[in-house]
Amino acid sequence: MPDQRIELHEDWLRLYFPAEGLRHADFHYRWLRHNSDGDRHPTTGERLLCSSELPARLTAQAAEIVDGALVVSWSDGRESSRYPLGWLAEHAYAPERAAPPPPSSDLSLYELGWLGDLDALATAALERVRRDGMVVVRRGLTANAEAETEPLVAAFARTGVGIVETHFGRIEDLRTDNTTNRNTDQLGYTDSAIQLHTDQPFLQRPPRYQILQSIRKADRGGDNFLVDGLAASRYFAALDERDHELLTTVPVRFLRQQRAFTSEVVSPILVLDGPRGFQIRSSYFTMAPHRVSFERMTAWYRAHDSFARLCRDERHQLRFGLSPGDFVLYDNLRMLHARTGFSGPRWVRGIYLDE
Repeated sequence: MPDQRIELHEDWLRLYFPAEGLRHADFHYRWLRHNSDGDRHPTTGERLLCSSELPARLTAQAAEIVDGALVVSWSDGRESSRYPLGWLAEHAYAPERAAPPPPSSDLSLYELGWLGDLDALATAALERVRRDGMVVVRRGLTANAEAETEPLVAAFARTGVGIVETHFGRIEDLRTDNTTNRNTDQLGYTDSAIQLHTDQPFLQRPPRYQILQSIRKADRGGDNFLVDGLAASRYFAALDERDHELLTTVPVRFLRQQRAFTSEVVSPILVLDGPRGFQIRSSYFTMAPHRVSFERMTAWYRAHDSFARLCRDERHQLRFGLSPGDFVLYDNLRMLHARTGFSGPRWVRGIYLDE
């Protein structure tokens, strides 16, 4: 029996049907629902339904192959629609589509055990980040993680990257009782959850890398999660090239306005091939009010929000906790990062690096 199976995605499905001369083809739910066999005149066979009458949001509740046909049940109340496999093969508009994969959620691909030699560790960690976008280094429980920060920074400096001092200072102590940094009137120094973002998008040249080193765990919460923005961009472009183009062309104002610091940059969210290669700027809490034309505002919000929802889907996120001494190193031009809210004296150190 040939391989006949179905993959259900958020807005579309992939159907495998090699018996019809195709390995697979992709179909949007809206296209399928618009071509439902149940919405045709019983005598003439003509369509009775305009696609504009369908709800804006359509999903397949279930799909299976029965007697040589794809049978789909729908979220809008239509019990089921039947599509002969031969008819689908004839009308396939995305045959053999090579869809890029969504951002990975497999943390095991990004973990690195502690190496006894700090220089070897820094070199290995940077190699992984340049290739994969991030790496999580597991130190194991340590009694004095605070004392390990400067030797760790020095080891990375010996690889050729330099530490970047920002308006917060040289090393950030991300804790609610901070007394060591400047300009602490921002979310990182609270116990609030912080959704996905990139750091310093309001600078012309944001630091390329960041280390987040755990010094003390929270009593509850405070876990990290990251999303590969490069993979998300490629995946999104394959889903909706028009919306993706808006993210690469519409200028957005990123504005950091604190009591003692102000900086603004105007840039698209996605730069595909700039002087520093791919770069994503994304920060909902430092995004100034949009200045987009009236005619484009609805389309812009649709594009922005669709991309944000893709990234906020936990199936596309790398989620983990850090024990004292552990750290994550990530590419700030590629990865979006976030944390859950927490309670208790959580302490994480942030160090920016560039090359």
